[in-house]
Amino acid sequence: MSLHPMLYSFRRCPYAMRARLGLLFAELQVELREITLKSKPPHMLAISPKGTVPVLKLPDGQVIEESREILEWALNQQDPSGLLTVDTAQAGRLIDRNDNEFKHWLDRYKYADLHPEMSQQEYRQNGEVFLQMLEERLADTPYLLGNKISIADIGIMPFVRQFAHVDRQTFYALPYPKLQQWLKNWLEHPVFLQAMTKFEPWQEGDEVVVFPEG
Repeated sequence: MSLHPMLYSFRRCPYAMRARLGLLFAELQVELREITLKSKPPHMLAISPKGTVPVLKLPDGQVIEESREILEWALNQQDPSGLLTVDTAQAGRLIDRNDNEFKHWLDRYKYADLHPEMSQQEYRQNGEVFLQMLEERLADTPYLLGNKISIADIGIMPFVRQFAHVDRQTFYALPYPKLQQWLKNWLEHPVFLQAMTKFEPWQEGDEVVVFPEG
């Protein structure tokens, strides 16, 4: 039995980023298994047939299959930075809107060629409704729920990053200076940089990779 929870992850997936950020802010170590989407490990599919990352298997055998649940589980284990010392209901509503509304438009903006019903510009503009709301939240405070990092910031940031990276030049030309600075700060944040450490894809028989090391 592994001493650590086992995390199946894919570095560039925003859901997996969310989970890794939660684990890092909670200062929890996991056995990390980086995957490739074209060759998903049989063990991952056996414990989570839906075949998406992240997947966290706890030492007691419990499997947590959703990034938000992994994030909340990690911070409920320990929360040294106080990411839950906010209005968690408000944080939950923001993450709900990110996952249910913004992600819909983000996917269509990123893969507009697969969704010819609207133009890429129209998809971007629909996604901007959420960005405008975030800009307003950041008008007077550096983080989404005040003067300190909260679960809302790390729950949403990977998706804003993905939206920005569809067309960086366009994103940084949009009228959202507070949001742009918030994202730039996150992209340089040491915890995010640690979350984005590159690992070779895991294969059966490989040595255990403990993340983070230490």
